[in-house]
Amino acid sequence: MKRFRVIFMGTPEFSVPCLAMLAETCDVIAVVTQPDKPRGRGQKLTPSPVKAFAAQHSIPVYQPEKIKTEEFTQKLEAMKPDLMVVVAFGQILSQRILDIPPYGCINVHASLLPRYRGAAPMQWCVINGEQETGVTTMFMDAGLDTGDMLRRATLPIGENTTLAEVHDGLMALGADVLGETLEALSDGTLTRTPQPKESNYAPILTKETGRIDWTQPAQAIHNLVRGLDSWPGAYTFLAGKKYKIWRTHRTGEAAESAPGTILVADKKTGMRVAAGDEVLEIVELQAPGKKRMTAAEYLNGHAIQLPARFEG
Repeated sequence: MKRFRVIFMGTPEFSVPCLAMLAETCDVIAVVTQPDKPRGRGQKLTPSPVKAFAAQHSIPVYQPEKIKTEEFTQKLEAMKPDLMVVVAFGQILSQRILDIPPYGCINVHASLLPRYRGAAPMQWCVINGEQETGVTTMFMDAGLDTGDMLRRATLPIGENTTLAEVHDGLMALGADVLGETLEALSDGTLTRTPQPKESNYAPILTKETGRIDWTQPAQAIHNLVRGLDSWPGAYTFLAGKKYKIWRTHRTGEAAESAPGTILVADKKTGMRVAAGDEVLEIVELQAPGKKRMTAAEYLNGHAIQLPARFEG
C-alpha cells in the first residue's frame, strides 16, 4: 500500500485505533486535536487521548481553538499532505481545508450512513432500539456527514448491549474499515456511493436527554439507560434527590401501579419500578454523593420506605 502523507484529526479515545493504524502504514506528518480540557476534581488541564498517543510516538501535534482561521489554514496548506483522515475531531472543516489534500479528506463515522448523521450516532442507535449499527468511511464534503460513502461494516446490538460495548466494538471496527479504505484508495479500486437525501439525525446529547419519563414503555426506558451508559447517564428523582440509573432489566410483568411507583425495594431481591406498561428492574444505580453500585448493595445500607415513587 502507498505510504500516504497524512494529517490526522481526532480527539477522543474512539479515534486512537485509527491513528495507531495510520502510524504503522502511513507517514503521519501531523495530528490536529482539540485543546487540553480541565478534568477531574482538580480541574487539571488534560490532553486528549489522541494528543497523548501522538506525543508517545513523536508525532507533531497542533491544537487550534478554531481550525478555520487563515493562519492555521495556511499552516495546513504548507504541510502538503496527500490525505487527511478525520475521526471524531469535534470541529467543522472549511471547503478550503477539504480541498488541500489531492487524495481528499476521509472521515470515519460511527453509524451506517446515511442513517444517524450528526454528533451522537452511537448513543441514538441504542436509545432508539436499533438492532445493528456500524462504521462508514466517506469522502468529506461541506455538508454534515453527507459525503460519498466508501466502505462500511456492521455491528449487532443486542437487547442488553450498552453504549460502552457499542463504543468499544465500533472503535476497533473503525480502524479495520479505514485500513480497507486506504488499501482500495492506494490500488485504485475505491468506489464512491453518493448518499441519498433521506436520513435521520443524531443530535448532540444534553443532560436533559437522560431524564426518565416513567410513563414511557419499559423498553424505551431500558434503551435510554443503556444508550447513556457513560454520559450523561439516565436519571430520575426520589424525594427531590437525583438518582442516576445505570442498568435495568425488563421483567415482562404487567405494571398495575402508577408509573414511577417503587414496587419492591429489598436488599435481597433488589428494586422494581412500574413503567408505563411493565415492571422494570433497577440493576445498578447511583445515589447522590455515592458511587455506582448494584441496587442490592445500595439497599443494604440505605432502606427506602414504601410507598415511594420516582419522579421524572
